[in-house]
Amino acid sequence: MPPRTEEELLSYGVMDPAMVDALARYPIRDMLPSDPYYGDDPHSALRAHRAATLREKHHLRYIPGPIPEQVSEEERTIPTRDGAEIPVRIYRPVRKPAGGSPLVVMYHEGGWSMGDATDEETNCRLFSRDLGAVCVNVEYRLAPEHPFPTWIDDSWDALKWAAQNATSLGADPSSRGFIVGGGSAGGNIAAVLAHIARDEGLNPPLTGQYLCVPAVMCFKPPALISPRYRAEYRSHPDVTTSADPVLKIRVGAEFAAHMHGSLGASWLDPRFVPFLYGAGPDGHRGLPPAYFQVCGLDPLRDEGLIYERVLREEAGVETRLDLYKGFGHYFWTNWPQLDRSREFVEDTLKGVKWLLEQKS
Repeated sequence: MPPRTEEELLSYGVMDPAMVDALARYPIRDMLPSDPYYGDDPHSALRAHRAATLREKHHLRYIPGPIPEQVSEEERTIPTRDGAEIPVRIYRPVRKPAGGSPLVVMYHEGGWSMGDATDEETNCRLFSRDLGAVCVNVEYRLAPEHPFPTWIDDSWDALKWAAQNATSLGADPSSRGFIVGGGSAGGNIAAVLAHIARDEGLNPPLTGQYLCVPAVMCFKPPALISPRYRAEYRSHPDVTTSADPVLKIRVGAEFAAHMHGSLGASWLDPRFVPFLYGAGPDGHRGLPPAYFQVCGLDPLRDEGLIYERVLREEAGVETRLDLYKGFGHYFWTNWPQLDRSREFVEDTLKGVKWLLEQKS
């Protein structure tokens, strides 16, 4: 596949008329003095505001709430390496598939400092209902209270726990498939875990990775990207002004300050920047098939597109890509009433089904 031209890349960032209309009619609500969290410390207030504004739209989601006649849900806590415990929510199909259930472990979005299990509950219910999967929805500990590498350590501990307890959970990952996935920060975590699982010999091994609008370079400055791909890195905030309606903050210098301050992370650590695993002796080879969803307005767009190319062309990894031209980061949860949002969720199901079909 030839490199994408600048004209092609810029065309992805032309806002779709449906997105223009949604922004005009349903703008993202600003924090108000009447909000109960108004006046809290800035990060706590932002975290609470994000949760509240998304909760206001839960009734519009593809699956707006529990579906107990089809999917059972169980809350648990699991141990971490430092003696703490983190919550997980387990989803199981009420009617067990005749051939057994695949195992899917999901990690939520939120910039490693916000979010919770509600961010992935629609996907988990959908995978369990329509694919017969047992899903483990992980709430890793968040920065700044728990800076890097806490969230990746928690996430790896949870993935190992799921693998070790698959049978008791009702899953058969060895024969039906074992997928790790997430969106944005959760997609970053999934990409990192795919490498750790390969290098540590996770048993049973992963058979797929679902990378939804993933942060794989984490806004790494373009000058540090290989010249082979630099011309295709047009969505970086140092190159162009982002029109993304969700990630209009925390990009460029602001994100760098957030990363080094609140997150305690480094652009030199592949456990934060999974693209850097490519510089190691094994690179990205030996990873399981990957399904990508990438949005045209997203500042993370081009790092996702470049990573898909690297996996497919350089590492021999089977990939599938869905690109949503003219739509922004996490548009499907911020404007779930859009037709394109419903299509996005349906594509997610098809993409994860494809991952399960790739199992040899």
